[in-house]
Amino acid sequence: MVRDEGLTLHEAAAELGVHYMTAYRYVRLGQLDAVKRSGTWRVSRAELDRFRAEPSEEPAERAPRGRVDWGQRMHSRLVAGDAGGAWSVIESALAAGSTPARVYTEVISPALVNIGERWAAGELDISVEHRATGIVQRIIGRLGPQFVRRGRSRGSVVIGAPSGERHGLVVSMLSDLVRAAGWEVSDIGADSPASSFVSAARETRSAAVVVSVTHADSLESCRDTVLAIREAEPDMPVIVGGRGIASRAVAASVGADHHSAGLDDLLDLLDQVAAGSRTA
Repeated sequence: MVRDEGLTLHEAAAELGVHYMTAYRYVRLGQLDAVKRSGTWRVSRAELDRFRAEPSEEPAERAPRGRVDWGQRMHSRLVAGDAGGAWSVIESALAAGSTPARVYTEVISPALVNIGERWAAGELDISVEHRATGIVQRIIGRLGPQFVRRGRSRGSVVIGAPSGERHGLVVSMLSDLVRAAGWEVSDIGADSPASSFVSAARETRSAAVVVSVTHADSLESCRDTVLAIREAEPDMPVIVGGRGIASRAVAASVGADHHSAGLDDLLDLLDQVAAGSRTA
């Protein structure tokens, strides 16, 4: 069977009746899904038909907020391994009114979740997931400084993932989002031993420790981490959250003081911790 390589970008542009650079811009912004083979962008016939069938929209930079699915566009560029295109999606989303925080929660996170689910379903090779992770790491490096808030610190927090958890991107984005709320964050990354949580909490005199768990398989290591913190610092509030902590009952089963169901919930819990320390 002859493999369908799709159309070249020049051929796709001709069929769309646009200049090649316009078609290229569609690709870099994630509007037109394309893959690079042997140095040439290729567009499948099905993708071209999908693009034609969608209602025409204004340039992404001027599109009304909520009209563009930035997460899907990011997913497209990450799967294609297009680092430049992924950054173009970020720039366009920011120009359209998204904040750096919304870029994390509404653009990058959904794209990564989609890729993870497709890998788990056998639709994507692990190399695609690893390549996407590398691209997002560089994006976070560029966006990170925008989350530093000036003014008086609200206190210090340790954030990390326990041994066996290798989703460092989750920890990095969460740390930036908490920094934006005025906290100093000691980001100890993923796959951190329990002793690292204890050392970081003591060194920074943190107000709380946040343990991120993406997979339920890591609940045992999370429990060991919480126990180590509890033994070393009995009064240290421990907050657990993430996709691997499905409920308050699960959080209680690993010995945590609090369960964070999301970013807003985590910030509320940290506010309570800060208020409690002031009245203690």
